[in-house]
Amino acid sequence: MLKKEHQDSPKYELDEYDKAHINDVFVENMTEKLRKRSARIGCLNCKFAGEAYRHWIIYFRSRGSGFEIVDFEYDENSRSLGLGL
Repeated sequence: MLKKEHQDSPKYELDEYDKAHINDVFVENMTEKLRKRSARIGCLNCKFAGEAYRHWIIYFRSRGSGFEIVDFEYDENSRSLGLGL
């Protein structure tokens, strides 16, 4: 799952499984909520995909009738806001 890049580095990386899991949960649980709020572009904390992802952020944009994740970023200080999403 989440792996450290280097022993002394604070940076983490997501493997393909993690990215696919976050994307699946995002599509399944978040896109309709974002559509109802007329979202077009933005970023979200990934806690919606599970506690293990609470320090990850996705950047998304609208694409056709849905959304796509365009980037992932690790941020140790990231927190979920719980805005009904």
